[in-house]
Amino acid sequence: MTRLDRREFLLGSAATLAAGATASAAPASKLAQRRPGFGAAATLWDLQADPRLGEAISTYCTQVVPVLELKWPMLRPNAHTFNFERADAILDFARDNDLTMRGHALAWYHDIPDWTKQIKDTRGVERAYVDHIGTVVSYYKDKLTSWDVVNEPIPDNPRSPKDRRDTFWTQHLGQGWIPLAFRTAAAADPLVKLAINEYDIESAKDSFIAKRAAYRNLIMDLLDRGVPLHAVGLQSHLHAELEIDTHGLAEFVTELRSWGLDVLVTELDVDDQKLAGSPAQRDAIVAKRVDDLLTAISTSGPVRSILTWGLSDRYSWINGTFARADKQPNRPLPLDGEFKPKPFLDVISKFTRDA
Repeated sequence: MTRLDRREFLLGSAATLAAGATASAAPASKLAQRRPGFGAAATLWDLQADPRLGEAISTYCTQVVPVLELKWPMLRPNAHTFNFERADAILDFARDNDLTMRGHALAWYHDIPDWTKQIKDTRGVERAYVDHIGTVVSYYKDKLTSWDVVNEPIPDNPRSPKDRRDTFWTQHLGQGWIPLAFRTAAAADPLVKLAINEYDIESAKDSFIAKRAAYRNLIMDLLDRGVPLHAVGLQSHLHAELEIDTHGLAEFVTELRSWGLDVLVTELDVDDQKLAGSPAQRDAIVAKRVDDLLTAISTSGPVRSILTWGLSDRYSWINGTFARADKQPNRPLPLDGEFKPKPFLDVISKFTRDA
């Protein structure tokens, strides 16, 4: 079989199946050492429904991340069941097309299945939490390049650098839920790269600056406590009307790297709902925002890993969430709705050609 023929076979089969380490030490597995370059997020549903998506990912990308298939609700429908089939199908697709895969996300305030909320005592919550993270990371040991261990721990408008998001996990486990997640993941797979992941820290807007400061404070605290944190994820869900805080972001990334941390762009896209102009004019502004972002991040070193949250505008969460007033589709990703490259992709190529 050709690569894509084999991919189609695997995805078709999958559809029938589904109805520690020191704080700054980087993992040393061969898989983790592969340079991941550019990648995209995808759902198995979209890969199954539209062969063009898989073809585009295999053409333009070197890595992939599941949008939903490794999150708690799909992976853990109840306390006694782990459903790995759908995530495994994406991993099969990745392997068959010579792509690496990263994991997203082990601990998040959102998308917590209802069965966990029925647990009333702290010990029960902790058992479920540790069991989930340990089982999932062990299952994918030596198969993934990295994990988003803790996702979005900072509130949208932090009042101080020590502010943390109030979550189901903090209510039961206190602030220890974050170190516990990392230590559990590291024990399950000592060689996989472990990342923390956050959004809305890239622009010069006051709330973004405050959030960046709180993110920095949390990262520094985790390192001071010897938590096995290896990488910092910048989601980079950009707002096209907001300029990138190139100076502040460059300083932030430089400091992270000085602490021995890798910096990953994990969920890049650009919401253009507030931009006027033709599609071409909007595309040019979107590309400029991406170029400014990646330039700032690369000031202190190359950008080794860039993932967009989707690849084609046809399969972007933004179009279903942030509607434009003129009823035109948002254009947030490197390929348009017909899978044609846009200036966004040229910028990605500029920063990944040597990765």
